[in-house]
Amino acid sequence: MLLTHKIPITPTAEQEKVLWDLSEKCRLLYNFALAERVHHWTTIRNKPANQRPLITYFQQQNALPALKSKYPEYTWVYSKVLQMTLRYLDADYKSFFARWRRGDFQARPPRFKGKNYFTTLCYNQSGFALDVDQRQIHFSHRHPSGVKLEFTLPWLPPLNGCIKQVDLFQDRKQRWFVTIRFEMRITKYVDNGRYQAIDLGVINLVTAVNLQGRFLQIRNRRPDLYWKDKLRQVQSKRDHCKKFSNKWHFYQRKWMKMRQRLTNQLRDFQHKVSKVMVTNTRANTFIVGNLMVKKMAQKKRASRNRRQDTANRTLNHSLQSTGFLGRFVQFLTYKARKVGKRVIRIDEAQTTMRCCVCGSVRGRWLSERFIQCDCGTSFDRDQNAAVNIMVRFLLQQPPVNGEPLQDFLHGLHRHTALPHLPWVADSMETPT
Repeated sequence: MLLTHKIPITPTAEQEKVLWDLSEKCRLLYNFALAERVHHWTTIRNKPANQRPLITYFQQQNALPALKSKYPEYTWVYSKVLQMTLRYLDADYKSFFARWRRGDFQARPPRFKGKNYFTTLCYNQSGFALDVDQRQIHFSHRHPSGVKLEFTLPWLPPLNGCIKQVDLFQDRKQRWFVTIRFEMRITKYVDNGRYQAIDLGVINLVTAVNLQGRFLQIRNRRPDLYWKDKLRQVQSKRDHCKKFSNKWHFYQRKWMKMRQRLTNQLRDFQHKVSKVMVTNTRANTFIVGNLMVKKMAQKKRASRNRRQDTANRTLNHSLQSTGFLGRFVQFLTYKARKVGKRVIRIDEAQTTMRCCVCGSVRGRWLSERFIQCDCGTSFDRDQNAAVNIMVRFLLQQPPVNGEPLQDFLHGLHRHTALPHLPWVADSMETPT
């Protein structure tokens, strides 16, 4: 498993100039390679599908020696960095085609990078030297100035594996960072027969249930609601200033600082919750619904129902630019793998609309926090979804005399006083 540590650095003015010169060459290479692909596509797009050979990464990589001979300034950059720039372009195109094939027709192809954009300098496996004892890192280059790119790291985490990649980049607040990506040895996963199903939400970040029928709910802290009006006020003042004036830059820096604090608070809360979920349970398997967060956050068509439109706008604000659900699952996944556990994602379609007792499916408002079913069941909405996720997972497992599912149903009946879920018993008799 690959882990990444982000470490700040403080380059001198001479080192910053060298870094920007190297980044400019990588940016131009990215744009030239992108322009080549775009021009090639415009010439073959009207041909049959079997007569449209696309430009590959290896073709552009093999053209690098000729480019260096024609433009000697590209020899300033370490060869691996140029290759990784082309690799990133190829990965961007593959991501675009994959999303398009999945039906995401709002996906857009890679775009050209502007001159103020700092292109990440990626040193893959070579071109850098790390002194763990002195906490110093050195990067190779052939810039004519001869300035050494050697930095002292303020701290260095324990690297328990082989270093695979080191990146140099600058963020929007003009701070410099080094990211060290290394391969960590993980504990082998063993299925101990204990499972925990998790339903993710906006109000309750985690609603979990185990095979004994015990529930755990962790309410979301929602720092975005605290910063929402403050960010809006600063943004309004910025928009009333002349663009790129001193006052405009003042409010822009203030807005970015507040936004960064919001991001840090969200990440800190999600890191703490994911660590608690992994360390404070004996279950080795977590079952999480495979959420399509991007589709959930898309603007829905306006209707005549004002209540539904208000709910859609609230959901969009809660999901967009906050990273509530998708990022939390990533944190949970890598923390679980470090200790030999596993996160399994399954389809959670209709887990909220389906009553966990009688199995009837009915659309529900987002404001309905308790399910009132026609069968007489009154149950928490998130707990109902967690139960359905656990049942769906256990029904998909190879039959072992039905023991895990039967134990779960008995534990659920014992701790929640729910009936024995007749629709689940019918599903156990009928092979799925």
